[in-house]
Amino acid sequence: MPPGRPYLSAGGGRLRLNGYHWLMHDKLDLNPDERAVLDWIDTRAEGMIETVKAWSAINSGSRNADGLEAMRAELEKAFAETGGEISAIELPPTTVVDPDGTVREQAFTPSFHCRIRPQAPIRIVMTGHHDTVFPAGSHFQSTELWDADTLNGPGVADMKGGILVMLHGILGLERSPWKDEIGIDVLISPDEEIGSLGSGSIIAELGAGADIGMTYEPALADGSLAGARKGSGNWSLKVSGRAAHAGREHHLGRNALAAACQFGLGLDALNGKREDVTFNLARIDGGGPPNVVPDNAVARFNVRVKTENDRIWVEAELERLVDEIRVRDGIEAELHGGFTRPPKPMSPANAKMFEWTKAAGSALGLDIRWQDTGGVCEGNNLWAAGCPNVDTLGVRGADIHSDREIVKLSSFAERAKLSAIMLMKFAQGQFDAREARALAKRQD
Repeated sequence: MPPGRPYLSAGGGRLRLNGYHWLMHDKLDLNPDERAVLDWIDTRAEGMIETVKAWSAINSGSRNADGLEAMRAELEKAFAETGGEISAIELPPTTVVDPDGTVREQAFTPSFHCRIRPQAPIRIVMTGHHDTVFPAGSHFQSTELWDADTLNGPGVADMKGGILVMLHGILGLERSPWKDEIGIDVLISPDEEIGSLGSGSIIAELGAGADIGMTYEPALADGSLAGARKGSGNWSLKVSGRAAHAGREHHLGRNALAAACQFGLGLDALNGKREDVTFNLARIDGGGPPNVVPDNAVARFNVRVKTENDRIWVEAELERLVDEIRVRDGIEAELHGGFTRPPKPMSPANAKMFEWTKAAGSALGLDIRWQDTGGVCEGNNLWAAGCPNVDTLGVRGADIHSDREIVKLSSFAERAKLSAIMLMKFAQGQFDAREARALAKRQD
């Protein structure tokens, strides 16, 4: 096993995860009240499938304000059934760099918020997003049934299906005798697919006030969950030079595009310099007619890191690369952006959340596994706020972010029941949410 990689081993009735021991559960017992809740969720399975088809038909790409607002209206109607207090949370704007180098503010539509029993002794924050990666002009706008258990469509897994799983987990809790023990904040945001740039501060605030978090990104098609996640950041480097005629006065020009290319090559050369850190130069905007020395360029890139020390190293390397192009005569450079998703390790607190998820799955006959991923989500932000969480509690799906995106229809009731069991066990104290929070605080 490579050093530093998460691993599971068993022995003596205990689970060993990255050197920490957790009590292994036999199949979790359910009482008659819990079984009645699960039976009720089964009656809602067909309705969930019909709803995800309708929601998928609403284009809610991250920059489609009209579609995002239409989708938020649907959420208000759906979550009214919980009896919670529903509101819209206005998000602060962010700064973006346009292809021509203009720096401006980018506004967001509001997040959806539903608050249930804010004075309850156990506080849980449940997060999700109603934006997708498919813009209004995408060719991918409708659903298609591929087989009896497979639906293809935009957002069916990531994560309109997950929102329905979240909702029905809550509705299951609301039908139980223990609901008053649990208070829930539901936050469903319009900007997760572009880094939660507006909603990040709201996620942090809710995470800081909660015992645990539950996030509804899709599980893998086989039901596996995400374990540790890398951290992620996005940047735009704005480079300014001086335009000139490429023939008559080439010597008077200062080529911003060439400087941006130099930066990009230096960025790419950092790959392999530090284990588990990756740099992806994604795009360079700029330039124009071939007889004009380009005076503007914008380089856009992403970086993934595994640890906080990695982040510190990356930021120092970026400054070095920017300084190397600033010394070019007549070239100016401004770096915009930064890390928006801190790393989420499989810490003792997050491992405890996994243990409980696995135990709840055993009651449904599920053998839930997990694997590390370089992907990021709101679970990263919750962990940065000190909130232990599981972040792939949604439907089983595959090929997300493509026109091959699918959801397994049997997973709607399956995963809603998984969440309902977890919520009921938290409410009864069989899973101690405050224990996980205490573990997180000790790690700090």
